Amino acid sequence: MEERREAVRLNEARLRAPITRPPAVFCLGFNFRSHAPELKRPVPEVPVVFMKPSRSVVGPGDEIVLPKASARVDYEVELCVVIGKGGRYIPRSEAYSRIFGYTVLNDITARDIQQRDFSLARPWLRSKGFDTFAPIGPFIVTGDEIGDPMSLSLSLSVNGEVRQSSRTSEMIFDVPSVVEYISSFTTLEPGALIAMGTPEKIGQLHDGDVVEATVERIGTLRNRAVLER
Repeated sequence: MEERREAVRLNEARLRAPITRPPAVFCLGFNFRSHAPELKRPVPEVPVVFMKPSRSVVGPGDEIVLPKASARVDYEVELCVVIGKGGRYIPRSEAYSRIFGYTVLNDITARDIQQRDFSLARPWLRSKGFDTFAPIGPFIVTGDEIGDPMSLSLSLSVNGEVRQSSRTSEMIFDVPSVVEYISSFTTLEPGALIAMGTPEKIGQLHDGDVVEATVERIGTLRNRAVLER
């Protein structure tokens, strides 16, 4: 007997984060040539890697909470790699075979806190790591369906106005080189996320703003910003 399963229309479903508690969330700083000068930072010679807590991950439709501790919280659209088969010392020639797929990540940042930390040579954990500061989704698209991740368009809009627009071909370090670099100092586990950096024209979010981050062939991640209560 044919098994029947109840179906739900996508436009009637509430999507959750495709990975709710990843083993690690790695992020790249200044990986677009247009972005480093925007923050008055030099173009890096090696990947600039930082991390976000897994608790910062939320999904499509979830609120981005603007914390009381910050006067300026920014958006950053990013292509996000999802590791499938982990390992250590992964050569770039094997990197794509270790990737399960790709999603969209909005690297929310408390910019005023980050700028203070820059001046004091402090790590970025606080400015990048507040709860809700890593929205991901709406889907994970497998690598075979993406094709070349270095030829995708990405954009971000706030309340329907386009604020960021670029292509992954503008990245300084490509996906295989980043997988190779991170796995040279730590084991990449299945489900780990690697956000590949944002292009220029980052900007501030305000209470009530609806932010939409889009990566070609993946989809649009939509969230609303709200003040911390």
